[in-house]
Amino acid sequence: MVFRRTMIPAALLLICATTVAAPDAQLSQDCGACHGLHMTGGLGPELTRTALAGKSRDSLIATVTHGRPGTAMPGWAPLLGADDIRWLVDLLLQGYPAP
Repeated sequence: MVFRRTMIPAALLLICATTVAAPDAQLSQDCGACHGLHMTGGLGPELTRTALAGKSRDSLIATVTHGRPGTAMPGWAPLLGADDIRWLVDLLLQGYPAP
């Protein structure tokens, strides 16, 4: 019972924070926490346009959707819809953030 009382409000707060923030700000916050605020790497690998060159869009979509087992990369499918994940991957492939 205590779990429900603490986790449900926390989940609602996360959902509200995700839907209120501007997409670019949310990307910097969520992805930037591990991949660096400029996507140049940190706990997670670099996600710059150069680093992603040669990686298929489909494999990147799968990584964002399902995560990378055995790493700190979570699957984002519980929080992001398929259209949002495709948008995110396309943004990264185009070079987010712009230099």
